[in-house]
Amino acid sequence: MVSPDTIRTAIGVIGNGTALVLFLSPVPTFIRIWKKGSVEQYSPVPYVATLLNCMIWVLYGLPLVHPHSMLVVTINGTGLVIELTYVALFLLCSRGATRRKVFLLLVTEIVFVGAVTVLVLNLAHTYERRSMIVGILGVLFGIGMYAAPLSVMKIVIQTKSVEYMPLSLSLASLVNAICWTAYALIKFDLYITIPNGLGVLFAGAQVVLYAIYYKSTQEIIEARKRKANQLVAMTEVVVNDGKTNNHVGASLY
Repeated sequence: MVSPDTIRTAIGVIGNGTALVLFLSPVPTFIRIWKKGSVEQYSPVPYVATLLNCMIWVLYGLPLVHPHSMLVVTINGTGLVIELTYVALFLLCSRGATRRKVFLLLVTEIVFVGAVTVLVLNLAHTYERRSMIVGILGVLFGIGMYAAPLSVMKIVIQTKSVEYMPLSLSLASLVNAICWTAYALIKFDLYITIPNGLGVLFAGAQVVLYAIYYKSTQEIIEARKRKANQLVAMTEVVVNDGKTNNHVGASLY
């Protein structure tokens, strides 16, 4: 008979895979940002929030804080590198107030996690206390990571468009949250259960919104294309009229 620990480890490995897909799902978005040289209306909040979440969970999974949590460390360490890359691209392709905001958030996060690490390792002298302190922070920032797209969801409802809420990111978030909720429930870990359980709800809501507003999004995009084509046609007419008038004027002389 398969032991609960074996099942938990298997789900943790699957969770690592789904989390990696989650971390990589914004790649098409950032390819678009890089090509255009602009972040357009994309929000940096989900990526900054995910970066902070990864840093906290790497700290939580360290042997000095919560032993036997290597699966937590591996995937969050990978996510940390990936999210840092996204934030760096956001800094390169944003301007003015947006760039300053992202930079200040990044510096604040690094300083905060560094301070937490020093304080926890020096003032909390048992694994239980260290796990509790960092675990509570992990719960708070895990909720923040999954709730970060709420700002994007608000824009979706207001504009009736899901153009700037990628479906791949929402689906990856949903599957990832389900896996890690199951992982935490098998050998109950409250600190992993709470944020991922809420993550199932938040990501599920995003998928529902996508289904509701997908059709209206296509209509908005098509209307934008038609308007752009009309402008191009009008420009060509004006240019051609100008050439005709110049030709007539030259003939008269």
